[in-house]
Parts: sequence; structure tokens; C-alpha cells
Amino acid sequence: MQIKITFLLLFLIALMCMGSHVRSQVESVPLDNQVYDFLKQMSVKRILPSINDDNPVLSKGEVAEYLKKIDAKNKELSEVEKKTLEKYKTVFIPELMNNKNTDVIIAGDGSFGKRVGDIFSKKQKYLYLYKKENFTNYTNLTGHLDFTKEFKPSSDSSVFMMDVGFRTNGTAFKHLGYGLSVSAGFVFGSAELARTVKPELSSNYKFIENIENIRNYDFADGYLKYYAEPADDMKISVQLGREKIRYGSVGYADNMMISGNANDLDFIKFDFKYGVLNFSSIHASTVGYYNVIHDSNYTKYIATNRLKLSFPDLFDIGMTDMIVYSGRFDLAYLTPLGFYKYIEMSLQDRDNGIVSFDFQSHFMKDLQFQAAFMLDENILGNFQNLSLAANKTGYQLGVMAYEPFGLKNVSLILEYTKIRPYVYSHVNRKNNFTSFGQLIGGDIGPNADRIYAKIAYNISEWVSLNFEYQHIRKGNDVYDANGNLVRKVGGDPYYPYIDGVDPKEAVFLDGDRVNTDAAIVNLRFEPFRNLIFDLVYNYTMYNYITRGNKNDINYAFLRFSIDY
Repeated sequence: MQIKITFLLLFLIALMCMGSHVRSQVESVPLDNQVYDFLKQMSVKRILPSINDDNPVLSKGEVAEYLKKIDAKNKELSEVEKKTLEKYKTVFIPELMNNKNTDVIIAGDGSFGKRVGDIFSKKQKYLYLYKKENFTNYTNLTGHLDFTKEFKPSSDSSVFMMDVGFRTNGTAFKHLGYGLSVSAGFVFGSAELARTVKPELSSNYKFIENIENIRNYDFADGYLKYYAEPADDMKISVQLGREKIRYGSVGYADNMMISGNANDLDFIKFDFKYGVLNFSSIHASTVGYYNVIHDSNYTKYIATNRLKLSFPDLFDIGMTDMIVYSGRFDLAYLTPLGFYKYIEMSLQDRDNGIVSFDFQSHFMKDLQFQAAFMLDENILGNFQNLSLAANKTGYQLGVMAYEPFGLKNVSLILEYTKIRPYVYSHVNRKNNFTSFGQLIGGDIGPNADRIYAKIAYNISEWVSLNFEYQHIRKGNDVYDANGNLVRKVGGDPYYPYIDGVDPKEAVFLDGDRVNTDAAIVNLRFEPFRNLIFDLVYNYTMYNYITRGNKNDINYAFLRFSIDY
């Protein structure tokens, strides 16, 4: 690792010596920021070009550029879109910030009482803000209050969660972006219901360990990122740190490669964009399954390269090459210029190689298509028979329509995903595609498929209503009454296919068959900027086809989020 860091430092020094264009906001915009939904809608409307769904984390400066492009086509926007644009412009375009649209609690303009009173206003809010030519800092207080009530199967089950923290980020010397976020919280009530509502708790050490008198959790991210534009239309960045990322595919509901569903990865990342060419490389580390015996815990690594060609107003086409390995740190996977699957074979085939190909269209206004195909390990052998257990494949087909049938400010998504048995598994269990036991890739897992639909309606710039429905079919491995595995069908990435032991063919959806139908309604309301309420109702029906019984779960939760 020290060799790679030394190389990156030399690379950064070389970039600093080059003449380059300046971007004043290099820091990243977190993936949960609502601006991404707005940019996606504007991309499908063809107000914007591709916004890189395969590698979606943008800098504040990139978001500002996109907002300016939208503003240049202001006449094509609906009234709600125009107001939404104005809402985000005052956040991401520094020259538009003033004391009429921005409230700074500490060291801001006006009396302290006035600044505190403006918390209940439409102004963008910061705990602290510092802006100079060579250094900027935006610091926000963050927090969440969640109350969840289960109606069925247990009307007595409920959970209350609360957390508080801060996020600080900015840019130094016009090229170096930085970010740090920390939060800690507590859980009162049903731990199982807490995991359901807040899935990231399933890979949180403090929550899983549960050795203190009150069940608690904490999260921390941070990074440094150097960014330069050494020539017109050329963008280069190098990042070291930890933050939530999605990477490697273009799914709407989920990403079959790095989905962001598991815990956040620690990584070194290189991005290069020039004209139609987009290239990126990541070397990341994470952990294996949780074990109470600390000496049994281990680190695993993910090395991945991605090449994408993006043709404006036509389509994007990309390929991702990924390796999961453990037990050593291998120099062979440090270079970004290499095809990892073939390199892995030269290292005596010890690691888990995954390759994916994807396509996304941009040639139709208000309508976008995407497709992705994934191959886990066996690329060429027996490719003519995809039903073989050794041929671990998955694919995804989707379409997104914006303002379908003339419905203003409405978006519609339909998507189908199929992942065959044994995908994400590996003969060395330490190399399966999981982090802390949670799938890094598609959340339905292997031996499953899903039909997904979503309708989103932006009622105003402050109110939105979403409806999601999914039908999932899955074949689970079969266990006896004592929890012992009695038949393996490729439904769990922990149990791999063993050549010469397991049947050569893996029948899709074989095993303990479960069909799941889930409907979610989410009303989001922001009465005052940076103070957000989410009211969510979830109804899920589990149909155990093999066992011949059904059960349903339904619950509602209210989440209050603060970010100022």
C-alpha cells in the first residue's frame, strides 16, 4: 500500500506543477443529497447530458456546472422545476450566496437571535461557513429522529432511534477537496425493526456487538481529494478516504456491482475524463463476516477498473473489471492499466473475478433505457450453456420515463433484474462479494429476480411523493429444523459451488422458494429548509411457496432530519 501512496503523492506533485483550470468546489456531494434526483430527471429530459450513474458521486463544482446548464434552458422547465433549480443554485453556486438566502449560525451576519430565528425559514443553513479564495469550509450539524410502529405481525413492536453528528467539507488551494462526517446514535425498542428501517445497522459494529447498557451505533467518513483540469475538457482526480459510493453499473433500483447497500468502503480512487472517454480505478478494503472472536476477523480487498465511452445525445457504453481477494496485499492489482481477470489467472486463480458490461441511452427526450450484464468468474468456459452452475451471471433491463403521458413533474421507472445461482460466491469464502456479511452488489442476492416499479411526483420544490413496488422471487438454500444446511442451490453467497461435488446444473429458483411483494409510500415534506420530515408506510407479503404458508409485515415510520 505504501508503494501506491508514494506513487499517488508523486502524481499529485506532478499535477500541481502543471498549468490547470481551477474549480473552486472540489469537495464531494453525499449520495443521499436530493440534488441527484433533480439532476437525473433533467438528464432524462435531455436538459443535461449523462450524469454518470455508473460512478455518481459528484463534486460541488460539478453540480454547480450542471445547474448552470439547466439555468441556460430555463424556458424548457416547469414552474416546479424552476423553483427547484433556484433552491439548489443558492446551495451550490457560491457567488449566489448572500444573507438573504443563507443563514450561518456561528459568525454569520446580523444578530445571533436573528440567525437562530432563521432556522425556521427557507434560507439555506450552515452551522459555520468560511469562504476565501484559497480555502472554504462548510460545517453542518446533522441529526435524525426516527419513530417506527409495526402493525403486523406484532402490533406491540416499535422502535425509536436518534442520532446527532456533524459534517464538514470544503476546498483548499483550489485543488484539494476534503470532507469529514461523524454521527452517533441510540436505539430504543426492537432491534430487528431498527435494522429493517435502517439497513446500514446490519453492518455496524457497535450495533451488532451490543455490549453496552443502551444499544447504540456510530458512523464516520472522511477523505482527501485532489482535482485538476490540465487541459480543456480534461478532468483528473485522485481520492483517498472513506465515503458511500455506488460504482460499476447503471441500475435504477440497485447496482449489481458496488451498490452502496453494505458499509462504506475505504479506498484509493483515480478518475480520468477526457472527451468521450471516462476511466476510473478503485482499490478498496473492507471486512469479512462479523465474529465475536477478534482473531478470526479479517480484511478483504476490492480492486476494480472501469472504462466508459459517453457519446452526448446518443448513449453510454461501459465495462467494469473487478477482483475480490484476501489474505495478502497484492501489487498486481495496484496498476489501473490492466485487465484484472487475466492477471488473476496468472496469480494461480486464487481470487474472485467479476466483469460487467452496461449500456444507457440518451437519444430520446423524456425516455431512457439501460441494460447491464454481469459475469462472475467464468468468462469463457461453457459460455454456450448459461444454466450451468459454473456460469454465474446476472442481468438487468430498465426504462425511466420523465413526465410520461404529459404528467408534469412525474417520473416513472420500470426495471427487471435476474441474478443466477452462486453469483457473488467464491470457493474461498473470504473472497465472496460481501462486506461485514452484507452483499456489496445487488440486494436481492443470487438465485433471485425482481420486477421493480417506482413513481415519483414532485408536488413542489419542498414536497414530494414516491410510490415503489417490487416483486421478488428467490430460491433459498434448504435447511432442516435445527438450522443445518441440507441442500445447496446457490441462494447464499456464503456457500459456493464446488466442482465435482455439486450438480453441474443449477436450476434457477430451485430450493426453498419465497415470493416477496413489497409496496412503499414515502411522503417527504420540508417545511423549513434543512428540516425534513419523511412519512413512510411499508407493506410486505412473504409467500413461502415450498412450505405452503404466507405472512405479511407492515409498518410506518416518521423520520425527522436536520442538516444545518
